[in-house]
Amino acid sequence: MSSISAEELALLIEQTYKVEKEFNDLKASYAHLQETVEEIVEFLPNAIWILDKNGTVFLQNSQAKSLHELFELLEPKKNDYEVSFDSKSYLIKSSSYKDKIMLSATDITEQKRKENLATMGQMAAHLSHEIRNPIGSISLLSSTLKKRVLPENVAIVEEIQKSVARIERIIKATLMFSKGVSANKSTFLWSELQEALTLAVGYYGYTKDITFLFPEQKFSMYADKDLLEMLFSNFLTNAIDAIELDENEDGVVELVYENDAKFHKFSIYDSGIKIENEQELFEAFKSTKVKGNGLGLVLSRQIAEAHGGSVELLGGERKGFEIKLAI
Repeated sequence: MSSISAEELALLIEQTYKVEKEFNDLKASYAHLQETVEEIVEFLPNAIWILDKNGTVFLQNSQAKSLHELFELLEPKKNDYEVSFDSKSYLIKSSSYKDKIMLSATDITEQKRKENLATMGQMAAHLSHEIRNPIGSISLLSSTLKKRVLPENVAIVEEIQKSVARIERIIKATLMFSKGVSANKSTFLWSELQEALTLAVGYYGYTKDITFLFPEQKFSMYADKDLLEMLFSNFLTNAIDAIELDENEDGVVELVYENDAKFHKFSIYDSGIKIENEQELFEAFKSTKVKGNGLGLVLSRQIAEAHGGSVELLGGERKGFEIKLAI
């Protein structure tokens, strides 16, 4: 066995250090590449899972980690399908490269909601157009009938008229929702609008003893009077319905006015039952009450926004809403 010279040993040691350095550089480069890939995956707006050939998770971002229960429902080899999970909709896509499979889950809940709203709006608008003519005939005939029936039957005809008026309000709201709100402004006194609201409330009909407290201030407004009548009528009728469902035999609806130089501010309170499902208050076609069609508050907010204002649910002990209209 030949011996290794000092020069050969030094060269061998030097080569060993070079190999170790190259290995460490390669390891650092791989670690940097892996970190870069993880950052890219983390930056993506959807949940990402990268799987090994045996189906175990090789890499995932934080969104994927938060949806680990959704991952159990996925089919790795199936592509472009929708999954419903935790009241949300997800679009699932799959792709493979060599022995790796990548799954992505994109939250399409809002997109689906908008598509469904558009479809429902179109259907509702079409039905409203179809219903309008027979409702007009019923309204005309009931007015004629009221003049000819026996006095004891007048109340029956009036109930028919109230029901027809409610259908007409629904039709008007549906058509407005499908077309969008556009304000045609002019100057008028609040007292004029209050008088119209008093008539609308009286025509709505209710069984309990309800006290209505309207603002006593005298002021003028530059706005669309017809739209504001619809806005305030929605809140007043909602208040009436809430009081009708309450256990007490009477109730109060109060409308408070304030002017802060920038906005006409109205706060409307009622003594009726509490609001359920507050998160669905301003969701179209979702109503928190039995008699609702799910458009009243949505349109009220749109009308306020068309006047440079807003509609918000008030916090605190008293149940109410704040309506702001730009001056």
